[in-house]
Amino acid sequence: MTRERSLLRHHDFRQLWAAETVSQVGTQVTLLALPVLAVSLLDATPLEMGVLTALETAAFLLIGLPAGAWVDRWRRRRVLVTADLARAAVLATLPIAYVLDVLTLGQLFVVAAATGTATVFFDVAYQSYLPALVDRDQLVDGNGKLEASRAVAQVAGPGITGVLLRVLGAPLLIAVDAASFLFSAWFLGRIHQPDTVPDRAGRRSLRTEIGEGLSFVVRQPLLRRIVACTGTSNLFSTITTTLLVLYALRRLELSESTLGLVFSAGAVGGLVGAATAARFARSVGEGRAIPLAIMVMVPFTALTPLAAVGAPLVFLTLGQFGFSWAVVVYNITQVSFRQRLCPPALLGRMNASVRFIVFGTMPLGGLLGGVLGTWLGVLPALWIAAGGQVLAAGWVVLSPLIRMRELPDGPDLPSSAVTTVPEARAPTAGNDPERSG
Repeated sequence: MTRERSLLRHHDFRQLWAAETVSQVGTQVTLLALPVLAVSLLDATPLEMGVLTALETAAFLLIGLPAGAWVDRWRRRRVLVTADLARAAVLATLPIAYVLDVLTLGQLFVVAAATGTATVFFDVAYQSYLPALVDRDQLVDGNGKLEASRAVAQVAGPGITGVLLRVLGAPLLIAVDAASFLFSAWFLGRIHQPDTVPDRAGRRSLRTEIGEGLSFVVRQPLLRRIVACTGTSNLFSTITTTLLVLYALRRLELSESTLGLVFSAGAVGGLVGAATAARFARSVGEGRAIPLAIMVMVPFTALTPLAAVGAPLVFLTLGQFGFSWAVVVYNITQVSFRQRLCPPALLGRMNASVRFIVFGTMPLGGLLGGVLGTWLGVLPALWIAAGGQVLAAGWVVLSPLIRMRELPDGPDLPSSAVTTVPEARAPTAGNDPERSG
């Protein structure tokens, strides 16, 4: 309770928390408005939706690794503010083009790629900045509050979007998102702690520094398991993300406002997950919380294609609720473990290396979703995505994590944990669900 009160009174953390909350609300609006814009106004096909999804995440694969090394060399708050301003400017071009009647899918693709690139830098700097603002024993609490804000944004954003889509339309809602990034940048500018440049004396070549971050991730056996699980899970969940709006609007014949309410009601699970993650980890053990959260997630994933059988509103809402709960619990636990495990000077490169691997599968998943949706149909593609999550869970379910109550801190790791070990075998070619980062 003392740590919680002190963190709530922590001025700099409150500014970071407010900035992330505002940005997340706007982002949730765009996550629904952008595909609705593509489907409803620009008549996008499944393949074009796959390309759109791939471009949103391609930057993680293309520049994810050097971004971590660059962030470790730069002022991290400046990186965050610059990324916010860049996203605001790029997104603002969409409503302008709509008013001028020159909006095209090509422009939508360019905006998706540009905002994705800015998001790479923001996300790497964001997770690397938190340990500089709070004490190490407050990381779980801080990550829990930040996850809570994301969950609240998931609750409020889609619900607001569903209602306002009929009133304002998708282009104007994207303008709201652009404004949210400006507010986020303003809050970040209110942080008092000096935004210092890391010491340049110890710098090596970019290739060497990138290799250090990637080597840390690959050679730590528990982290390697988690990253493998996450990358596989992201591959298959992106198939679902790519096709979900098409599936709901065309196959299930839901209205845009109903779809927004489904997402909003389902995302309450994320809020519950943020509120219960620490207690869940204490009750089952921090190590076991990771594979158990994945096991809970798997059956809820199957509810999305099951919605085609009947009661689509019920199935989609339950599926979103359970999925969000499991992902939030998993993310809070494993992100806090990563931050404690990694030396501060390596945080940017470690986070970038993780995201390069786990988010690098997402553009592939987007393209695969578009191809499968065109070739086999949307519903069979969603069943394939649900089955893939079983494979993803294998990496952590069939690992030492399932027997561990406590996860070690960096200084407490045994020597075998920081050197190479034989690659773990699993009968399923899966990985773990770190999908939301």
